[in-house]
Amino acid sequence: MHKKVTAITPPIAIARLLLHASVLFAVAYGPAQAAAGETVAQVKARGFLRCGVSEGVTGLSRRDASGRWAGLDADFCRAVAAAVLGDPEKVEFRPLKASERFPALNVRAIDLLARNTTWTMSREVLLNVRFPGVLIYDAQGFMVAANSGVKSAARLKGTAICVVKGTTHVEQLIDYFSEYGAKVEPLIIDSEIGAADAFFSGKCRAFTSDVSQLAAARLRAPGGAQDFVILPERISKEPLGPVVRPGDDAWFLTVRWVLFALIAAEEARVTRANVEARLSETQGAPMRRLLQYQKQYAKALGVRPDWMVRVIKAVGNYGEMFERNLGAESALKLERGLNRPWTQGGLMYAPPLR
Repeated sequence: MHKKVTAITPPIAIARLLLHASVLFAVAYGPAQAAAGETVAQVKARGFLRCGVSEGVTGLSRRDASGRWAGLDADFCRAVAAAVLGDPEKVEFRPLKASERFPALNVRAIDLLARNTTWTMSREVLLNVRFPGVLIYDAQGFMVAANSGVKSAARLKGTAICVVKGTTHVEQLIDYFSEYGAKVEPLIIDSEIGAADAFFSGKCRAFTSDVSQLAAARLRAPGGAQDFVILPERISKEPLGPVVRPGDDAWFLTVRWVLFALIAAEEARVTRANVEARLSETQGAPMRRLLQYQKQYAKALGVRPDWMVRVIKAVGNYGEMFERNLGAESALKLERGLNRPWTQGGLMYAPPLR
């Protein structure tokens, strides 16, 4: 089922409605404050990490032909498992719809949410969740049929546009066209797969989502990816990252510094292939910080003494993860853009490891 909405609802009324819904959600699902280190202890006692992922977005989290979860989000889950448990395969992946992800986290059905989720103020303040960092910088765009004649998003006003329920894309779609005094008819679908299928079947003229998700959906388009194009407009900032519950600082810091270790490894040119050899090097301050400081932090975080090495051996550095799942080595062939290291004009930057 899907429902039709128009942009004629006043923006202020929409904002009030969303605020009210968010507060009610936080009250209903907001967890009690966790004891420090509780999540790490639970993961260790259980023997595996429960990680919430998408239902299937190529490049981010999707089962491959063998049934193995692959993608940037899936690899990040493995990196956290490698740090805490010493084994990147000790992960139970739990596929979730966008509308299910925060309830699953708050009722403790998962330990970590790594499901292409945008970091926003309303989610941290009203839904009471925490974002340890940004795993990928993305943006909301539009996909249309190549033969539609549409070359710009401005040509979409007054038409039906498929969008996924429970995402930031719904509000941003309405706001984008409202700024120009235009009407739009969002077809709000319950899942990414459902929204893409509705678009491909002609129920809407365009599909709006993160560009990475549009590129992934295009790969399975009937007739081939060449029949669909992603328009040049980017209408929002979408910093996507892992999410944890509040109140457990040790867990928050563990997830945050696993992410920063991956970024720092690329800065220091430490790779999956050379990390063992780099352990014995005496030159290079960044390398010493990366691999020698890990023991000092391990006890405080409750992770293994060699956690950084295990993380890098499991999934490689951030650049390796990106290229393998989204970039040149993947089917998507996405440019890194803002996801390049800060030394190459991007936004990926790890604080000093000292």
